Amino acid sequence: MNIKITGTGSYIPTEVEKNEDFAHHQFFNGDGVQIEHSTDIIIEKFRRITGIEERRYASKQQNTSDLAFLSAQKAIENAKIDPETLDYIIVAHNFGDVSKDSSQADTVPSLASRVKHKLKIKNPYCVAYDLLFGCPGWIEGIIQAQSFIKGDMAKKCLVIGAETLSRVIDEHDRDSMIYSDGAGASILEITKSTGGILSTVSASHTLEESNFLFFGKTYNDKLKDDNRYIKMHGRKIYEFALNHVPNAMKVCIDKTGINIDDISKILIHQANEKMDEAIVKRFYNLYGKKVPEGIMPMSIKKLGNSSVATIPTLYDLILKEKIQDQRINQGDIILFASVGAGMNINAILYQH
Repeated sequence: MNIKITGTGSYIPTEVEKNEDFAHHQFFNGDGVQIEHSTDIIIEKFRRITGIEERRYASKQQNTSDLAFLSAQKAIENAKIDPETLDYIIVAHNFGDVSKDSSQADTVPSLASRVKHKLKIKNPYCVAYDLLFGCPGWIEGIIQAQSFIKGDMAKKCLVIGAETLSRVIDEHDRDSMIYSDGAGASILEITKSTGGILSTVSASHTLEESNFLFFGKTYNDKLKDDNRYIKMHGRKIYEFALNHVPNAMKVCIDKTGINIDDISKILIHQANEKMDEAIVKRFYNLYGKKVPEGIMPMSIKKLGNSSVATIPTLYDLILKEKIQDQRINQGDIILFASVGAGMNINAILYQH
């Protein structure tokens, strides 16, 4: 018996926000001083660094739990299971449901309970709970679900990563262009087929790094705005990721004795194209290797950074052959890896 992902689904919102749609924004630094460069120059520099050209926003009528439900429906259908047989529903997110016209997060009841309600699951022993672990939340949900199955507490689990970051961004912060909305879901269960989860690793760095991502006021201090928005120390996060994520990826693969050359794909959190490329390059450097061509599929160019949703969405799109020139075949070994608020890191080595 092996523990495998038997179904995937994703929901990509239909509202497209292109880089040029930010042309009318006034951007400020953290000290409240307006950035001198023209908005066009700021946007072009942003594109070169992050690789993002456009992102998706949820419609006014949709919330995070709605996106989570829509992706869950697809995963359940893809796995061909009865939702009443689910033992756990785990929803990874960061900010709960945040309506379009309010900055107040709503997490009561939990998003997982809302998803279970929308799925019309009657089984009371299907346990629904939320997981807060920053951007690595979906991977951590898969790790927890695996533990439930290994501990004979479950046989089938639904793990979802969903977020509507467009509801918590400061339009005067250039980092607001990074964030997007979306959801990805997976069914994890015991199967008789070969492969599955080979190894996992998780870590939390909190002594000096816990506030690298935080909530703060708008950078435009001329406004009377008491709302708080997602903020980050970008340079510190970049350096942290390069120093720690490759090592965590190495720990994960070294647990198994599998050769790095046997890895078919690396699905890394779609945070920043340049950062992701640097992480993977440093990972291969640890083995004295060069990065193989096509090893790291990317979706950030069109979808932006949807936090916990990036990896499950990317995985689903590749499996359904919606990412150009990217395929995952039976028996392929995949390394999932993520980094985010906390600061948390995790990785999974998985055989498809």
